Amino acid sequence: MFGTPLPVLFSFRRCPYAMRARMALMLAEVQCELREVDLKAKPAAMLEISPKGTVPVLLFADGSVLEESLDIMLWAFSQSDVAAWLHPATAHLDDMVELIERNDSDFKMHLDRHKYPDRYCEEQADPMQHRTAACSFLNELEALLEDNDFLFGPHPSLADIAVFPFVRQFASVEPDWFKATASPRLQAWLSGWVDADLFTAAMHKHPVWKNDGELRFLISR
Repeated sequence: MFGTPLPVLFSFRRCPYAMRARMALMLAEVQCELREVDLKAKPAAMLEISPKGTVPVLLFADGSVLEESLDIMLWAFSQSDVAAWLHPATAHLDDMVELIERNDSDFKMHLDRHKYPDRYCEEQADPMQHRTAACSFLNELEALLEDNDFLFGPHPSLADIAVFPFVRQFASVEPDWFKATASPRLQAWLSGWVDADLFTAAMHKHPVWKNDGELRFLISR
């Protein structure tokens, strides 16, 4: 089927980090062997190459590994970026990476404590306080969307698909509250990505990998 060994992507369908990696690989038309992981029973083959035990993990034929979703996305678009996902109209790559890093740190921290307060009992986390703090980042996204349909211009970029899965997760915690209070442009942006064919394809449900020799592939759209 394929002339050379493909990269192997260890993934978990519902993980937002894995979501954005899958979308980038699809957009860049990078074909991969897909191994869907059960995070409650992580495969030894994944832990051997990436002891931290989180997804996504991308293993190359030469044995090299990418263990961070942003690195996988940047690598994917370094292979093919005909739609200029790394070169938006109103920003540079550094601007996008800075926004993504704040999404992955401050926003994700507040999101987790809002969504899963029981996991942070020792911190006495107040989910409502963390919801309010998370909204500061969402307000910044709304401001970026004021004059454009996407975060950094009239066309989608790396930042959009990197941030979108986390905003989607935040919106799902209290969907009625989010619909009633979130800014309109942010809601339209979120709905556009949720309804996109790209996201539907990236969220296709695959059986958990059993290391039984059966191969499944992440194929470009």
